[in-house]
Amino acid sequence: MSKTPSPRPTPPPALTRRGAATRARIIETAARLIHAHGAERTSLDDVMAEGGFSKSQLYHYFSDKNALVLEVIRSQTERVLAAQDPHLGTLDSLYALKRWRDALLAINAAGGTAGCPLGSLASEVSNDFETARLDCAAGFEKWSALLELGFARMQARGELGPSADPHTLGIAVLSAVQGGLLLAKTARSGEPLRIALDMAIAEVARHRTAGGA
Repeated sequence: MSKTPSPRPTPPPALTRRGAATRARIIETAARLIHAHGAERTSLDDVMAEGGFSKSQLYHYFSDKNALVLEVIRSQTERVLAAQDPHLGTLDSLYALKRWRDALLAINAAGGTAGCPLGSLASEVSNDFETARLDCAAGFEKWSALLELGFARMQARGELGPSADPHTLGIAVLSAVQGGLLLAKTARSGEPLRIALDMAIAEVARHRTAGGA
């Protein structure tokens, strides 16, 4: 990847159904390889070999590796948030927050404690690829905003008191998630994530009102 900021690529022209499917398969293949081996160690040749794509196919949809990495970031952001959507989208109580916690632990276990695809990308590309750093930051902002909205719902229904700042809690809980996922990946155990989530939820619960559910 380039070590200098690169301009955001021009959106691709309208694609046929077949073209869109091919482009999506290229992104999916790249995402899988990058999550397994890292962006730096994944070449366009690797993507072509893994997916059976020709060079002309790949360069028809992506001008260079940086352009493909940006699409992988977008795709991984969507995937990470979609996996949590049933829980984050209905977050409105401490009970719902604990259900989200359980779902996140299950997702991590099902993935073999391989870490967060978005977090792994962010830690690798943020120093040398400014556009990618900004896209990763935007992905995390979407994630924390969903948590913030849930905490605002909890506050609106009287479960959290005025001492709770939904924005701060959203960032704090997401920080616990990312730290827990990193330690879980390193330890090859879900226990660090469980501990981090339980401590984050305890911090949220500290703001409960006397009549909170």
